[in-house]
Amino acid sequence: MLFKLDRYLLKQFFGILGISILGFISIFLIVDLIENLDRFIDNGVPGNIIFNYYLYSIPYFVSVALPMAMLISTVFGVGMLVKRNEWTAMKSSGISLYRLSTPLLLTGLIISMFSFILDNQVVSWGNEKRYTIDRDYVKKRSRHKLKNTLKNIFLQKEKTVHIGMEKYNIKKMSGNILTWVDLGEDIIKQRIDARNIVYISDSLAWKISNYSIRNFQNGIEIGVDVSEGDTLIDLRFTPEDINKQARSPDELDYYELTSRISDLKSNGVKTIRWEVTRYLKVSFALTNFIVVLCGIPLVVFKEKNSLSFGIGMSVFVIFGYYAFIKFGQSMGFKGQLSPLLSAWLGNIVFFIGGIILLLRARK
Repeated sequence: MLFKLDRYLLKQFFGILGISILGFISIFLIVDLIENLDRFIDNGVPGNIIFNYYLYSIPYFVSVALPMAMLISTVFGVGMLVKRNEWTAMKSSGISLYRLSTPLLLTGLIISMFSFILDNQVVSWGNEKRYTIDRDYVKKRSRHKLKNTLKNIFLQKEKTVHIGMEKYNIKKMSGNILTWVDLGEDIIKQRIDARNIVYISDSLAWKISNYSIRNFQNGIEIGVDVSEGDTLIDLRFTPEDINKQARSPDELDYYELTSRISDLKSNGVKTIRWEVTRYLKVSFALTNFIVVLCGIPLVVFKEKNSLSFGIGMSVFVIFGYYAFIKFGQSMGFKGQLSPLLSAWLGNIVFFIGGIILLLRARK
């Protein structure tokens, strides 16, 4: 009987979940299209490009809509049981609220894992595609501008080569004040300093100007070439390696962010904002479980007005949740909270609140 009740409850839950996600995606698409329509028209963006833009946007919209849809599905799924007095019959049969909650909480955990995979396999890829369309076709008032000039660049290539540059122009593929060091096996082998560098696409090499090239053996300098002229040289990195630094964290998945943070730390760059964004990749996925935990007791708290009370409180829960996420994120960016705590602040607060509500609800 219990497994039949689980199937009955989950069938109702997933039916509402599917309708909710479709509804939210439709609303997001329409609102975003209305907001961007003038930008598309002003820039003469072709229809197929607009179609691709919103096709790539769907994974992001699904990711954002999923927690809201999960909460609505929980409230309506359990609320309909209460409204039809099915919950009363279950209690009289010895079924507790904890037993009723079990399949929904397990479903919340599974969907949280799915959300993490979705965000790191599809959403980040879709964001990269649509941001590229926005930059290439919607040049006027683009919402996702790629920085034209980068400052204080640090790169590490092939584990031994460390590159530092004071300023780099993406469009011109040129930079100033280059420091290039090949450490070899923990002992410096070569160092190149140049005032100006320009990438020559035809030669697949860099032209350096006003430079010095120092060679070392066993850590001892054995030769130096100093010139105020120009020369072509292979520095073992390309403009694409630098352009990656201009990409938004939203275009990177969890593992790419981890790699980027490791590279930046090895070059002495502060990574607080990157770390907060990386931890949010995990904490936001778990939102789907926590909203289910909060939604179940909201419906059974006042059984006479269960559905209306649950709907009203669910609006408060979801907006409060997003507010805590943004608050924690801003505190983390400013360095007032550790990156881990700032990313998980909303989850911690609402997880504790959900547990308290579940313990105090009528069983």
